Amino acid sequence: MIRVIGIDPGLKNTGWGVIDVAGSKLSHVANGTCVSDGSDLAMRLLSLHSQLSAVIARYRPQAAAVEQTFVNKDGAGTLKLGQARGIAMLVPAQAGLPVGEYSPNTVKKTVVGAGHADKVQVQYMVRLQLPGVELNGPDAADALAIAICHAHHGGASSFAAAVERARA
Repeated sequence: MIRVIGIDPGLKNTGWGVIDVAGSKLSHVANGTCVSDGSDLAMRLLSLHSQLSAVIARYRPQAAAVEQTFVNKDGAGTLKLGQARGIAMLVPAQAGLPVGEYSPNTVKKTVVGAGHADKVQVQYMVRLQLPGVELNGPDAADALAIAICHAHHGGASSFAAAVERARA
């Protein structure tokens, strides 16, 4: 079994979702949202770092997956999102976790079957693949979808296989 954390980076709301992967079986562990507020960018990033570090310390995942940033028309907004994404990649890397990266379309295609699925479809399929899950919100649902995508793309299973080989 391997524990995976999926992270949906955002400057105000960073979603996170933790699943256990045992072969093709997925189990929900926890999900939530790291929330930063205020106008000082440095303090918002520090808040996200602290909250995400606490999540990783509590749930002890063995692998992480982060959604890639898409470029939109607002260059300043894209740069700020990129800084939040940097925190989302830094925290698991600091914990020694391998970090996979997936585009939003890859996540949606893996979880829903369509690369341009909307949030409602993603949430429905996350609930279907993780029965009984109570979603903390749309950002947490997206983070669980990222973790599911990592599990299906072999990120979790190849890591588990490497650990088994190292133990032998």
